[in-house]
Amino acid sequence: MTAAVLLLPGCEGLDEDGSSAGSGPTASDGRAVSPLENPDGTEPGLAPVTADADRAAARKLIEELPTKGRGPKTGYDRDEFGYAWMDTADGVPLARNGCDTRNDLIRRDGQNLRFRTGSDCVVVAMTLQDPYTGTTIEWRKQQASEVQIDHVVALSYSWQMGSSRWPESRREQFANDVLNLIPVDGRTNSAKGDSGPAAWLPPNKQVRCAYAVRFAQVALKYDLPVTTADKEMMLTQCGG
Repeated sequence: MTAAVLLLPGCEGLDEDGSSAGSGPTASDGRAVSPLENPDGTEPGLAPVTADADRAAARKLIEELPTKGRGPKTGYDRDEFGYAWMDTADGVPLARNGCDTRNDLIRRDGQNLRFRTGSDCVVVAMTLQDPYTGTTIEWRKQQASEVQIDHVVALSYSWQMGSSRWPESRREQFANDVLNLIPVDGRTNSAKGDSGPAAWLPPNKQVRCAYAVRFAQVALKYDLPVTTADKEMMLTQCGG
């Protein structure tokens, strides 16, 4: 029987059926790229930021963020950002390639990909090295909710920080921009909801600075402020 999937604000499931179990902690597969070396989000994963020079560069980036208080969620609806995983959002990498955003992300980050018969787009099985938990997930489409696509800067967070005033085309761009999207463990993503870094960070402490960098990259690209508490927490994760 198909299981219902609960998606909290800022969370997007890969499909609407079931869940599966992931394995325990594992070492990095070596494919994950530091966000400092991946400013457009087209490379896989979220490698730790550990070198002193890199952490200094991370803090410099985060310092550029403007701050303001988080506004109300009045009027927020997922549909304000277009239908989920559209391939036609303008101004983002991988758009208009004949494959929806969801499958683009699976193909970017997954390993040992298996495709639906007759398709080079729809992934039905993969191995995912989840940066948020440091675990390996053996994912199957029929048990889809074990992996969700996280909006690093959640859609509702962006709404409260200013995207409510954007034209719909810019919100569609934001929702489908691969810079803002990472396939991760579903339960962990659901626990995050629409939290900023002051309220939620990845359980895997090794990637917390990298996560802060990616959050900052997205916010700066879209001229979004963050809360003072979020900015302070991001700096702290990178040694500030």
